[in-house]
Amino acid sequence: MHKRVVIADSSPVFRFGLSQILAKHEGYEIASEFESGQELELWLGLNDVDLIIIDCLAPHFSVDTVLACQRLKPGTKMLAITSSHSGQSIVHALRAGITSYVKKDCSMEEVIEAIEETSNGGTFFCGQILAAIKADSIEVNDLELANASCDPILLTDREIEVLTLISEGLTNVQIAEKLFLSSHTVNTHRKNIMQKLRVNNTASMVMYAVKSGFVSPNRFLFHQ
Repeated sequence: MHKRVVIADSSPVFRFGLSQILAKHEGYEIASEFESGQELELWLGLNDVDLIIIDCLAPHFSVDTVLACQRLKPGTKMLAITSSHSGQSIVHALRAGITSYVKKDCSMEEVIEAIEETSNGGTFFCGQILAAIKADSIEVNDLELANASCDPILLTDREIEVLTLISEGLTNVQIAEKLFLSSHTVNTHRKNIMQKLRVNNTASMVMYAVKSGFVSPNRFLFHQ
């Protein structure tokens, strides 16, 4: 079954470009496109959707749009893709109900990765977004997010793949070659994993992988 996706952005060029990208990837259906938050809210009140891709900082959109979407359809997965950003604006968006966040100047590969992981129930933050949050001395895990819960740490399938390969001693370049990703994307996954696990070094990541059964204790190597 195809996942229904809505693209909400005031730029027709961006909406067209993203819809063309998604058309080349199986499993997605563009349910509708909107150039204002008001149009999106009216439509969402009558329709269901699996993922909303939104520029909540674009003209005719705001964090209030995100809040309205979550009121209409609680728990809806939302991926923010914006041009401008600051640590505080990102935090406000996350607290309103944004699930994942990337910049518009990220690679196409990274945007697709964010769409896939968010639509599959995970979260994704590009390196620029994580850097902006940290610059304001804010930790992603310390945020009181709209969809916060007491569930165990949930890594996406891709993050588990990356964590396993890190634990086996592979470098970012080697992991990128093995998974057909860019080194930049692998590094973003590494940062996301560390954020979720609340660790700041490779050794701690490896210990988590061993305790979780992702790798055997006699297979891993510690690399910093």
